[in-house]
Order: sequence, then structure tokens, then C-alpha cells
Amino acid sequence: MAAAMTRSPLTPSIPAAEALATLHVDLDALVANWRLLAARAASAECAAVIKADAYGIGIAPAARALAAAGCCTFFVAHLSEALRVRETVGPGLTIYVLNGILDDTETLAALAHDDIRPVIASPEQLRLWTGYHPRHGARPACAVQIDTGMNRFGLSVIQAETLAEKIRDLSPALVMTHFVSSEYLDDPLNERQIERFERATARLPGIARSMANSSAIFLPQRPFFDLVRPGYALYGGNPFPDQPNPMRPVVRLSAPILQIRDIEAGETVGYNAQWTAKRRSRLAVIGVGYADGIPRNAMATEAQAGGEALVLGTRCPFAGRVSMDIIVLDVTDVTDPALAPGIEAELLNDVITVDDLASRSKTIGYEILTSLGRRYHRVYAQNDLDHRP
Repeated sequence: MAAAMTRSPLTPSIPAAEALATLHVDLDALVANWRLLAARAASAECAAVIKADAYGIGIAPAARALAAAGCCTFFVAHLSEALRVRETVGPGLTIYVLNGILDDTETLAALAHDDIRPVIASPEQLRLWTGYHPRHGARPACAVQIDTGMNRFGLSVIQAETLAEKIRDLSPALVMTHFVSSEYLDDPLNERQIERFERATARLPGIARSMANSSAIFLPQRPFFDLVRPGYALYGGNPFPDQPNPMRPVVRLSAPILQIRDIEAGETVGYNAQWTAKRRSRLAVIGVGYADGIPRNAMATEAQAGGEALVLGTRCPFAGRVSMDIIVLDVTDVTDPALAPGIEAELLNDVITVDDLASRSKTIGYEILTSLGRRYHRVYAQNDLDHRP
């Protein structure tokens, strides 16, 4: 079976001598964030969403650290991710695949072989899973998704009510839904979705329920039910826009300066001459670009400020377009005499967060994290644990 194979990391670590940037992943911060969210969820179980290579930080190190901290339930999007998690954490822990199932013999066999639980999202999937009987062993448990307003995956509320008897006969381990706008505390959709979920599950007594994502763990309604499913906040993302972030940063990205040059006022930088020096300026070049996950929209032009990097304690703006492999920094305001090629420029840290870079790039922190590049040397820091990628 494919599940018995040893899989290479989804995002490999380039040897330090070959890389032009280093991604530092603080697994202690990841665990601290999970514990903070678990404490807020009171008596509800706190799972962890580790899809998309654990939001870019590495699915195997993340799963290993969270399992060691006591996390017993994981959610991924694809079967390939589930098999990697099973290989990492071993038997016994619960793994759900969010994106449902297809009528494929090998897919169904892989779910059964490695005790992976599908999240059933339609009447057709409900019939498929009900009728599936593995050649060996029992059919794994499953979850059932109910749509309460997102209009993506899930049975409608009416379908859930109509099919309640069939759902009960299947004996799912979990019934779940997903918030539309939980990052906004006063959005009336939150209350309406809670009401719809309670209505849809009224005919499903005794089945564990799950509704809360990262942001919903902070909602005043406390829609924790039996299990909460944080994702973005685990990785240091702010669960609420324009409010102080209660989470610890998990990633730090740094790149050594490759070259420094001085230009006169009026000279331009980069493709299409989109940035013009307003004064005599000092520029630093680093070997990171949009091929490494820094959005092209982080460019600095006459019309927008763009991204920043921290150099010797000074925030230095980008100058010109973000190229495929290169970013130019305006380091004119760096007064430290240590400024020289080889000095690190920090693109993500405790000051310049994923949400900060996202805002300056006209995107969201989720995209920043999940786009973290394949050309970084990755360093995983955690006390007394094996943290191989």
C-alpha cells in the first residue's frame, strides 16, 4: 500500500550552504498557540488543522510537535496529507480529510487501510460511504459536513434533516459546519449559522459536533460544542483583523544581503522604473523573490509603499518591483556601521508579521504562509524533540 512508503517532505529544506534565505519555524510557539486555544475552548477538545503542509511550515514537524503536546485530532484537506500525518504520528490518533471522497477503489482502500476518516459532504458521498465495505477490517468512522451559509461543501440544513435517519445509521463520529465571517465579532451571520447548525443537528443526538475555527474560539457566543478546529491562529496569524494579535509568531524569514550600492536622487530601481530615489540612497539586494513566496504585489512604487525588511534594527522599505529571485531594499536610514554584504535582512519576524506583509501585499496572511518557498533552508526549533522536516 502507498501508506507504507516513506515520503519525502512536501517542502524540503535546502542545505544552508546552498540557500539564499532561511525560514525559522518555532515549534514551541506553535504548541503554545495550540495550548492557548485549547484553554479558551474549555471542555471542548482542541484539534489542529494542518492542511496545506501545515500552512506552509511543514506538515510532519507540525504534526509531531502537536501530537507530543497532546493534540489527538488532526484535519487535512487531501488524502496524501492524511497519509503523511499517519506516517508521522502513527496509529491511534484521529485524522479527518476535509475535502470529501470520490468513488475510487484505491482511495477508499487507502482510507480503510490507514484508518483515515473522510468528511462526508453530499448525499452521494453519504450513499457511497454507507455502501463501502473494506475487504479487511472495519470501515473507518467519518464526519458529516453541514452547510450553514458558506455554500461550499456540505449537506444543506434541509438535506441534513431529511437524511437524519441515514446519518444516524452511519454512526458518524462527528458532525460539523464552517463559519463564514467569524473573524468579525458582530457579524449577524455568526448567530444565524449557530442557529442553523443547532437546528440541523437536533435530529442527531449523541453525535459530537464541531463548528469553531480559529476566530470562532474568541466569539462571545462560545460556539465550541464538542470540538474546535483552529488553523491559521496556530501558526501565529491574527484571528481578528485590526485588533491586537493574541498568538505567538511561529515563522521568521531572513536573507543575507548580497550587494550594497549607492544611487543618486532621481535614479530608478527595478523593472519598468517604478521606484525613483527621492534622495541619494543606499540600496541592498537580497536573493528572495516571488518564486520564494514573497508576493509580487509587495512591490514598492510611486503609488504604494510595499513591503519592508528589518536590517540591523531599522525597518527598510522595498524599492521597486519584487522580481522572481530578487528584492531591493532601501537601507539609507540604517546608520549601524556593521551594514555590509552578509548581514541578515529579516522579512518576517516578531515585528514584521505575516499579517503585516499580507496587508502591504494586498492579500491575506493565509496566502503568505502557504506560499513559503521551496528554496529556503528550514530550521525547526523546539526543546528536546526530533524536529526533522
